[in-house]
Amino acid sequence: MAAARGQLRREHGGAIISNVMVDMAELQFGDDETVFHWEGEGWICGDINRFVFKTEGEASEDDVEHAEVQALYSRAIGPYFDLQAGVRYDIEPSPNRAYAVLGFEGVAPYWFETTGALFLSDEGEVSARLEGSYDARLTQRLILQPRAEINLSADDIPELEVGAGVTDVELGLRLRYDITRNFAPYVGVTYETKLGDTADYASAAGEDDGGIGPRLAGMAAARERDLLRIQLR
Repeated sequence: MAAARGQLRREHGGAIISNVMVDMAELQFGDDETVFHWEGEGWICGDINRFVFKTEGEASEDDVEHAEVQALYSRAIGPYFDLQAGVRYDIEPSPNRAYAVLGFEGVAPYWFETTGALFLSDEGEVSARLEGSYDARLTQRLILQPRAEINLSADDIPELEVGAGVTDVELGLRLRYDITRNFAPYVGVTYETKLGDTADYASAAGEDDGGIGPRLAGMAAARERDLLRIQLR
């Protein structure tokens, strides 16, 4: 009976599974240069407790402008939300920073995908990030997705060219087509702007403080693998 109960548990929520999702892998065309933007995450374990790995960044034709990785412990605190804690490391821009992370990820009412995190750097600097998106299905395969991201800082950080307050905002609208469950190309447009002292730092460095840019990309949807039964789900 013990073997039968173990098999039943694995088949009904007790399995160890993994997931890898690339939310964005896109080219953004601006006035001066083309920028590659990526964002994705993966996780492994069960329904309640998971190890989560996240990465995102931007790279131009000449250099990596921004790149970060996060390693998090995630625990379900309800049917729709996970509480996450761990560490984040920024590879670029210099000087590099390491952060402690406390955040959440889940689905808000009316099926809004939401993510939020509070960061404490190894220099004692506090910052935060809020993200949200919504999938409006025009057909079963054609989806219009508005997105928004807001970054905030409690401190003025001249060496990172970041001012206190709301540092930058990104608004996007993407139209994607689900060719398969694993791949969905999309086109879209984004508006990015730096605000307050962060915009002043960008202007002093001769950088653009924001603007509208078209995007062309392919997005890979979630792919899960059950590590106990070794089969794709």
